[in-house]
Amino acid sequence: MSAQDDTLPAHTAPPVIAGLLLAAGGGRRLGGRPKALLPYRGRPLVENAVRVLREAGCGPVHVVLGAGAPEVRERADLTGCVLVENPDWAQGMGSSLRVGLTSLAGTGASAALVSLVDQPGIGPAAVARVREAYRSPASLVAAAYDGERGHPVLFGADRWADIAATATGDKGARVHLARHAEELMLVECSDVAEAFDIDTPSDLARLL
Repeated sequence: MSAQDDTLPAHTAPPVIAGLLLAAGGGRRLGGRPKALLPYRGRPLVENAVRVLREAGCGPVHVVLGAGAPEVRERADLTGCVLVENPDWAQGMGSSLRVGLTSLAGTGASAALVSLVDQPGIGPAAVARVREAYRSPASLVAAAYDGERGHPVLFGADRWADIAATATGDKGARVHLARHAEELMLVECSDVAEAFDIDTPSDLARLL
């Protein structure tokens, strides 16, 4: 071993970036069809969202279920995922985010990369960009589309308690993001993803 080799830093384990998929929505504007079970390429939409997280290098993957949870468990192949049910899913995304972050506590994850089940236009390339922007448990990173903040969003573990305390209704982590806007790193992803949501019957054509 050369003298230069002797100065190399000791090996450190890579950070654990968990995937946190919010898949509890009831699809109110879709006639009450749980979004997780919308058909996409012959399979439930939730399976695609899990695949994207895994292919981007996230793990473990926790999935927050709500509307139609028993049916989702029965029909979707979510092998290897940690499934967490949010009994208060109808109160909005904030409650699902709280449930999901609570499920990650004690797992040793350094950060949670949060994605939404109804954004099939966001694939592994965009998710990987956000994941790779992780620097520390204080990291705060979001994908951007033409400069506008979107999903997925990465929350370092040091931020989870404050996010859980302020996530209410459909605001999700907006309160925390607003308070810490100067710390937020935006990662442009418009060249590799489309950040549309599946919210209305007309949006269903995007699943074909």
